[in-house]
Amino acid sequence: MSVKENRENFILEIPLDASAVEEFKPDQPVKVALQFQDGTTQEQLVKFNEKGQGTVAFTLPQKPGALHIVVGPGEASAEELLGMQTISLDLSSRHWGEQKRLVLPPVVISPYYWAWWLRRCRTFTIRGRVLCPDGNPVPGAKVCAYDIDYWWWWSTREMVGCSTTDATGSFEIKFRWCCGWWPWWWWRRKVWQLEPALAERIMPVLRQVPKLNRLPVPGPKPDLAVFDELLAGNAVPLRRPAPKIDLAELDKLGERLLKRLPRVAEFERLYLWPWWPWHPWWDCHPDIIFKVTQNCQGQEQTILNEGYLDTRWDIPTSLDVNLVATENACCIHNPPPPEGNCLIITHACDDQVNNIGGNPGAPASPPGYVNPGWVAPLGDRPYGGVVPISGIFGATASVAYYEFEWATGPAGPWNPMPPLAAGGVTRWFWGPALPAGPVGFHPVTFPFTPIGGQYVIESREHFEAANGAGSWGLTRFWTSNRDLLMNWLTENYFANGTYYLRVKSWDLAGSNLANPHILPLCDTGQDNGLVLAIDNRVVGAASGHPLGPAHPCGAGTVHLCTTEPDTDFLQVRINGAPAGACAVVEARDGGTLDIDFLAHDPDKHLAYYTLVATFGVNQVIDLLSLPGITLTSGSTAGGVPGAAQVGPDYGAALEQGAVSPGWAGGTVSLHIPDLRDAFPVSCCYQLELRAYKRTIYSCTDDVTSSAAHSNLSEYSLTVIV
Repeated sequence: MSVKENRENFILEIPLDASAVEEFKPDQPVKVALQFQDGTTQEQLVKFNEKGQGTVAFTLPQKPGALHIVVGPGEASAEELLGMQTISLDLSSRHWGEQKRLVLPPVVISPYYWAWWLRRCRTFTIRGRVLCPDGNPVPGAKVCAYDIDYWWWWSTREMVGCSTTDATGSFEIKFRWCCGWWPWWWWRRKVWQLEPALAERIMPVLRQVPKLNRLPVPGPKPDLAVFDELLAGNAVPLRRPAPKIDLAELDKLGERLLKRLPRVAEFERLYLWPWWPWHPWWDCHPDIIFKVTQNCQGQEQTILNEGYLDTRWDIPTSLDVNLVATENACCIHNPPPPEGNCLIITHACDDQVNNIGGNPGAPASPPGYVNPGWVAPLGDRPYGGVVPISGIFGATASVAYYEFEWATGPAGPWNPMPPLAAGGVTRWFWGPALPAGPVGFHPVTFPFTPIGGQYVIESREHFEAANGAGSWGLTRFWTSNRDLLMNWLTENYFANGTYYLRVKSWDLAGSNLANPHILPLCDTGQDNGLVLAIDNRVVGAASGHPLGPAHPCGAGTVHLCTTEPDTDFLQVRINGAPAGACAVVEARDGGTLDIDFLAHDPDKHLAYYTLVATFGVNQVIDLLSLPGITLTSGSTAGGVPGAAQVGPDYGAALEQGAVSPGWAGGTVSLHIPDLRDAFPVSCCYQLELRAYKRTIYSCTDDVTSSAAHSNLSEYSLTVIV
């Protein structure tokens, strides 16, 4: 039924006149939106003629009450138009009278608004790539762009769009961006949070403010009360802030703050209020940061999370970026194999073999140790736990399956790897699923399997030839563990020592293994191989750790029941007199402090030890760095001799006469000539002794991590000075 046929309808006609706009073009979209009393809306685009005149007619099923009318850029939604500082007018029910058709006077569109509307809503395009630090592409990563705003030490971010990277790491994000909001409308849509990096930079600036009695405390949400102390000395009397932020007062507040705050060029460059005028609701160019996540091994990982220092201010409508992911990203890394019927064993964990003693390209001694010959705390490092071993077969290598063999010397005899020590491999690839399926990340399991009495694993090259041949490196790309040959499970299956490994290759005749052979190391005439030093430790009763109240360990203590390494406080003396644990010692006249302790590793792989005193609230003193101290070899205790080299680290021990790769430590005596350096105030002090081994346990390089081999002893006493 037409409008004319339905006499119950109410018709609202709104003429628009843009004839005053020079070089008017009728193809620019303009929208008119109505907001009713209940908050609902209607919207229509306007069609203009060549003279800049157009009309929209709204059909209303009943007589409306008060109406709010807004006119603005055609790309904006009705909700966005209502939040914009644009042309608007209000109608009351009195404007209708008794008529059912209301024609308003023409709404004049001035050149100002016409020009602004061209800028208020525009489409922005961000194109880029996500790369690993080595420049290889990151596929299947979700890239999200955020507009970010900063106010004092708070920030708010709004996602503007997301995209997923392809096999080249490329992505494209298109989004529409509008500006010219009413401040209250802009603020209402924001969720604020504390930006710690900003707070860390602002706090030192506040310390320069004269006569500032108390530093403001950063809170999680914006609160004008944080400025009370800063403005307390201002001649203008303070007014307690309302619970809500009054945006109309921010300019005046900023002017008052700048009278108290020093000028900071960095904050001006970062457009940070109050050092820079702050009107983000008029920001027609977004300020962009990125967050990138990836799920390539069944677990979502954040591989890039930018902060305020990474902000791209006032981006153009077309932006190109290169984003560098963290080392947690899964990358496409498919270098061509070396030529020949050969094999290169390349890595143990993430360490290249040319940095492991006794292997090609590395110093010959000590064999099997990472960082061989380094005179440093983390020189000459053995392995423990799970040791992934990687390598690449040559382009013409004859290998369908392979196994690992081991020996205790370079000439053998060679033994097959125990089945429980040969850990299989899970590789992941990006591309269509096998045999055909959706594009994404897909796992492929390569287990060690008994075939004809041999414990072997299928080569990656044989798998590729039998599954999706011709697609690898073109539409399917390995992203994780591409060159991983085996996870060597050393713990519980191999005693501590130095081991030589090699790969034995097999062809396949039907379903049977055939033609066992040892491939040569590429570009050499020698057999492939790898030498590694292994050091695992025993924890618990079998470790030989002494039990009893003199050296407690295990449950209810901070000390681990192991001798690899072991730590202990043997005696603490103040002015020559023993000071027992929990003692209260009177030392008002000062004097000397002596601490006899144990830091020992029977496997001679000690990295270093630390000894500190903690006290008060978060205060600590490094006792090994105090002036005038001496470290000397101690007396034998519990079967542990005095340290032949006192360290306190492996590099120092080598300079003191230790022979690479061994430093066991032992018992040590620390003499501090002035105990007030260690105990500056009357307080309860806790002595903390930690010892760390050099072992790379399950590829954990950080010797202070919970997975590394370390131990801790503590000793408490009260000293009155």
